[in-house]
Amino acid sequence: MFGDRHVIVVDLGFGDAGKGATVDWLCSPQAALDVSTVVRFNGGAQAAHTVIDGTRRHTFRQFGSGTLSGVPTLLSRHALVDPIALAAEARALAALGVGAPVDLVSVDERALLTTPIHGAANRCREDARGTGRHGSCGMGIGETARYALDHDAPRVRDCRDPDVLRRKLADLERYYAPLLAAGRHHHDPVDDLVAAYSEFARAVAVVPAGRLAALARTGRLVFEGAQGVLLDEWRGLHPYTTWSTVEPRRARAMLAKMGEPGAVLGVTRAYQTRHGAGPFPTEDAALAIAEPDNTTGRYQGAFRVGHLDPILLRYAVDACGGVDALAVNHLDVIAGRGDICTAAGYFIPDGYLRRLDCGPWRDLDHQRRLTELVGHSTPDLVPLPDDVPAFLAERLQAPVMLTGHGPDRADRRARVAAAA
Repeated sequence: MFGDRHVIVVDLGFGDAGKGATVDWLCSPQAALDVSTVVRFNGGAQAAHTVIDGTRRHTFRQFGSGTLSGVPTLLSRHALVDPIALAAEARALAALGVGAPVDLVSVDERALLTTPIHGAANRCREDARGTGRHGSCGMGIGETARYALDHDAPRVRDCRDPDVLRRKLADLERYYAPLLAAGRHHHDPVDDLVAAYSEFARAVAVVPAGRLAALARTGRLVFEGAQGVLLDEWRGLHPYTTWSTVEPRRARAMLAKMGEPGAVLGVTRAYQTRHGAGPFPTEDAALAIAEPDNTTGRYQGAFRVGHLDPILLRYAVDACGGVDALAVNHLDVIAGRGDICTAAGYFIPDGYLRRLDCGPWRDLDHQRRLTELVGHSTPDLVPLPDDVPAFLAERLQAPVMLTGHGPDRADRRARVAAAA
């Protein structure tokens, strides 16, 4: 299926579709793909990619989901790096028996830093929105990206220069002072952050721009995406989106710059989910589906479930510029259930819709109209086919390479040989 191509893993929904379990399997001996490195190409410490391998269970946030197989991680220039959270995750991995976890991670020196100042500002801003919250995780991811648009933002390389880092953190603190004063969230003193980040720079490999090309020469790269395409900053249902390019554009660009081939693996559940606010046409509160790894978050909101929606999934595939293969997870959840359906189309105010227009990239007016349209659509629900992977392969026009029939790595099934 992938041949000698590198693999870009993207979630075709609103997140939580099983990217971590998929990446874990791709990096495992069972897949035999000779993966040299997992590359995080978007998002930050708000990721929550749960992997279970027998008795070992870990929710990956910044480390790549191939870590339990000993595969190193590169946090690329497009990742948002939280050194304090990274240290906590390293301790959790060490407790699982992963030897010297910090030796398995390297960080592009150009990556932005997410700090407790960003996090406090994020929570103050969401508090001020009241019932109009956008569904943020409250960890400062959007504030990190927002601040960097117009300011000399702190970056990973600054952790090696305490004077530069202190100046940038002080500027950041001054910028957010009015917002923080109006709220009730606080952060660590700047001097404490400088000390912690300096230790981070001594412990972790901070690498220059050319490291990715060197890693590509040692084996296959797996690019692990965060969140879902329907939350993409330019393709998602605005304004219920993330400050991150989720679709594979940036991963493809990194590979193209090196002249390396890549294949996109789109990941979905066999039903739909959404964590937080925003339109969700097939949502059905009557569906009693247990969710052990996602709960209601103070800022993100409730975890919601609904029927399979190939209309939104097809839109996500189009937003990706197509995908080469699919991974379909949580098939065990729908087995034997007659109450889970699929959408044949949408009833809309002036007709019937089977496909959503992707529109031009970076056109937020189009995305707002799309959000309005989806928000006022009623799904035409029909019985779920017996063979959901075959159904999705036909509707999304891509072969299903991998299926998930439970939470453990042993529950993955290859439908098409990955290395073929």
